[in-house]
Amino acid sequence: MNRCPLTYNQLEEGEGPYSAAGLRRLAPNLKRLAPLPFSSATLVEEAAARAPKMSIGGVQPKLSAVLRVGEGRFDPVDRGGRFILKPESPQYPEVPANEDLTMRLATLAGLTVPAHGLVRTESGDLCYVIRRFDRAGQSGRMHVEDFAQLIGQNRETKYDSSIEKVAGAIERFCTFPRVEYITLLRMVLVSFLTGNEDMHLKNFSLIVDVKGVVKLSPVYDMVNSTIVLRNPQEESALPLGGKKSRFQRAHFVDYLARERLRLPGPVTNQVVGDLQAAIPEWLALINRSFLSDQKKQAYREVVFERSGRLGFDVPGPSR
Repeated sequence: MNRCPLTYNQLEEGEGPYSAAGLRRLAPNLKRLAPLPFSSATLVEEAAARAPKMSIGGVQPKLSAVLRVGEGRFDPVDRGGRFILKPESPQYPEVPANEDLTMRLATLAGLTVPAHGLVRTESGDLCYVIRRFDRAGQSGRMHVEDFAQLIGQNRETKYDSSIEKVAGAIERFCTFPRVEYITLLRMVLVSFLTGNEDMHLKNFSLIVDVKGVVKLSPVYDMVNSTIVLRNPQEESALPLGGKKSRFQRAHFVDYLARERLRLPGPVTNQVVGDLQAAIPEWLALINRSFLSDQKKQAYREVVFERSGRLGFDVPGPSR
């Protein structure tokens, strides 16, 4: 079955390699999209060559790109890009499909996520693409700072903090911190449920919107790292209550939500209830994803095991 990697839906006869709906996810007037004129290996080399010139952080190979809507193609650029391309890496197979799926699960859980999807290279490999959320208009930029900058850490010390300190920075800098606390709780729970154990300080950011409101940015760089790493030891990059693993429902509901964030019980119940209700949709989406069968099974097992620790009543995984 031929499916669109931008929507996961089956392609109609005569469509391909992307559906019209999929192309509109990237740009309203996009009618066609050529394969990226690179293999994954060449894209990794290109990303490494451009890395010193680019302002995008992180260790995963990535390229800044512009989408030429009229020509129907992505062009890598050193600066001014509106999209980020993340090719397949030989060290960490299937990460593009993993990240795209995890970001879709985050959307189903109620988090704000930039436009994203999977596109093909000329060799047929999948490459993850996401629109930059810190761009506005033709050439404008929105002010964004990650929490490493806010807390006084850097790329080398991005793990030297805690979820409590992230909450403290929200209290200090956000226009409406109580609103952002709800988003923080949702982000922490989604990361736990999806095995995203690499949410360090640089994966949290604040953005100033067009009205001057300072708030948490759309989420980014969410990957089920638990199924990528060979022997993961932690469940959270940043400690919560002094712990990085073996979390239970009480750590999130009683300690984080009630004690630290002081969220009203009904608000916390709504967030947790939303996540529990989303699990069946998550499982269906995992099954439709572009991961291999082995990675799909591993992803489902993470979701089932973590759901159980949160007290969610979900059926056991089927093989």
